[in-house]
Amino acid sequence: MKELEGGSIIQTPVVEEGTTYLIKKGEHETTNPFLVLKTNSIKFEVKFDSTAIYATTDPANQADINKLFGLSDCSSFHHQNSARFGWRWYNNQLELHAYSYNSGKNMSTFITAIDLNKKYTCEVTLTDTNYLYKIGEKTIEHARACTGIGNGYQLYPYFGGDETAPHQIKIMINVLK
Repeated sequence: MKELEGGSIIQTPVVEEGTTYLIKKGEHETTNPFLVLKTNSIKFEVKFDSTAIYATTDPANQADINKLFGLSDCSSFHHQNSARFGWRWYNNQLELHAYSYNSGKNMSTFITAIDLNKKYTCEVTLTDTNYLYKIGEKTIEHARACTGIGNGYQLYPYFGGDETAPHQIKIMINVLK
């Protein structure tokens, strides 16, 4: 803050690095650019606010995993081969999951519960045999269908399964180098 003559105050805006993704009410996804990736790791910070708290219309869908961030792999469509983090509001907590496709078979594994309004560093590393998902000191492995450098495209936040977002959901993601 800086005080000017006459008592006016100029306040410096607080700017968060990264991108805030908005999933609109009644939608599944945000509008994102198509980005080709050739890499063996993705590392990012994520922060959810209270908009991550939701209840599905059908209680059976509350356990569905929403998608956070990751990449397709093996030069294929993401429902064939991919690695990304997933999230859900379940049992009154925000959960992060490892979420992958291996030769068309989907797999999801709980990693940890996280707090709202706090940044967490997430990393997925591609080895010749596995996807290694890491949040803090917790690591989960899922099998990978191909070897070599990851070859695919960026995957962005997505709400659902069967249902669309019940209200606007805001997710801040900052890709780290």
